[in-house]
Amino acid sequence: MNLDAAQWLLAIVGALAIGVAKTGIGGLGMLAVVIFANLMPAKLSSGFVLPMLVLADLVAVASYRRHAVWSHLWRLFPWTALGVVLGFFAMGRIDNQQAGLLIGVIVLTLVAMHLVRRLRANGDEPEHGRWFPPVIGVLAGFTTLVANAAGPLMAIYLLAMRLPKMEYMGTGAYYFLCMNLFKVPFMIQLGLVNTDSIKGNLLLAPAVVAGAFLGRIILRRIDQKLFENLALLLAVAAGINLLWKSWAG
Repeated sequence: MNLDAAQWLLAIVGALAIGVAKTGIGGLGMLAVVIFANLMPAKLSSGFVLPMLVLADLVAVASYRRHAVWSHLWRLFPWTALGVVLGFFAMGRIDNQQAGLLIGVIVLTLVAMHLVRRLRANGDEPEHGRWFPPVIGVLAGFTTLVANAAGPLMAIYLLAMRLPKMEYMGTGAYYFLCMNLFKVPFMIQLGLVNTDSIKGNLLLAPAVVAGAFLGRIILRRIDQKLFENLALLLAVAAGINLLWKSWAG
């Protein structure tokens, strides 16, 4: 990674955000996505972030492993796998400019979806038909391979399943670990996970682990909505910046 001091500092912030997002403050996940997409070519950032996501997922599973509701996971896994395969073929046919544009659109769309989810959270969630898990699964698989941005989709699914907080965290932790491990061979085949990216990940790994443990502490002591609002604001700004860079390039 050919980054200057300021960029390395930003990368550390992104790694911390990945860890914190996995253990309680999910809104920071989009912030991490757009930080790395602005630090390096958009396609490269998708593969670069993946090992850090897996590391943070392992910490999250260790923290919430007893609370997973597997019946909800089995409904998603086959469709998510299909979405990952579709994303693999898409990634092989788009350049960095197109990937940046796509990530920007995905991020802004998911931010909007996240806001809609929050507005509806105070009322009763509507019943969903059999179409719901397949649609969420395919979209989550596609967006996670292209942009590592499946978090808001999974949040919508888990909220619709009316899971208590701990079951929400445990189910999400296992889902993302399985999904991200499934993605690894595809990213290697695309050349987006390689020796150089692994070296960069090793340098940032301590920040990821620190963020994962910090997330549990922050969640207990500081209002989560404050952090989510800040993360959403920064995600919108960075997503717009990605769109601008893609159009200008």
